[in-house]
Amino acid sequence: MAHALEPSAPAILRNSELDAEAVRAARVDLAACFRMAARLGLHEGICNHFSFVVPGRDDLFLVNPYGWAFSEITASRLLVCDFKGNVVAGDGVPEATAFYIHARMHLNKPRAKAAFHTHMPNATALAMLEGPPLAWAGQSSLKFYGRTLVDEDYNGLALDESEGDRIAASIGDADIVFMKNHGVMVVGATVAEAWDDLYYLERAAEAQCLAMSTGRKLKPVPAEMAARTYAQMREGDRESAKLHLESIKRILAREEPDFTQ
Repeated sequence: MAHALEPSAPAILRNSELDAEAVRAARVDLAACFRMAARLGLHEGICNHFSFVVPGRDDLFLVNPYGWAFSEITASRLLVCDFKGNVVAGDGVPEATAFYIHARMHLNKPRAKAAFHTHMPNATALAMLEGPPLAWAGQSSLKFYGRTLVDEDYNGLALDESEGDRIAASIGDADIVFMKNHGVMVVGATVAEAWDDLYYLERAAEAQCLAMSTGRKLKPVPAEMAARTYAQMREGDRESAKLHLESIKRILAREEPDFTQ
């Protein structure tokens, strides 16, 4: 299912900016997300990918290397790539679909500093059904009210720039895309915000799948109340996301401290 990327040109030399404290912090934050995603079963083998634009360098992004599971990722194991497929820093190469999906997302959607793509089971299950994925029947789902789009056009693996561009275009102004027959993409301004959305998206999808499994009819929240509840949630979302990420870093510091290496 995974394909190694063949760079289009020799890798460029490492820039001293990559040693900045902000870059180090971003590496640790992203590594923490990989580890916790593995713990929660949001990963799929050596597939799926998280990326983040390098602080201070909008032409480079951090991404996981091909062949490594989420549970194996450390801060230093993350690659730094440019938008041409060159590895600027790190050992290995990105998986091909990781490059084409994430490079084109970051290039075409500058607001998407973080881009998390998974095939996490419950959200992916909803992406396999006809019609809108979320029914807005549970409170957790209302965090995403008015923030999602559906990409109906499954085109196989993303192995070229045109498919990456198409996926990037499909997101429009949304933060979450349900990629029909595929998985989900979550984008955010920070690693913390992308992680918080990814986590709660899967929890909302899980609750909906459980409710649907009863065979009883779902009871959606009226649109006016859904919009009001989302507005209430949004007020504190940024701070909540930051605290959420800090909490998982504390947990990992006790139980998997090598993630910072």
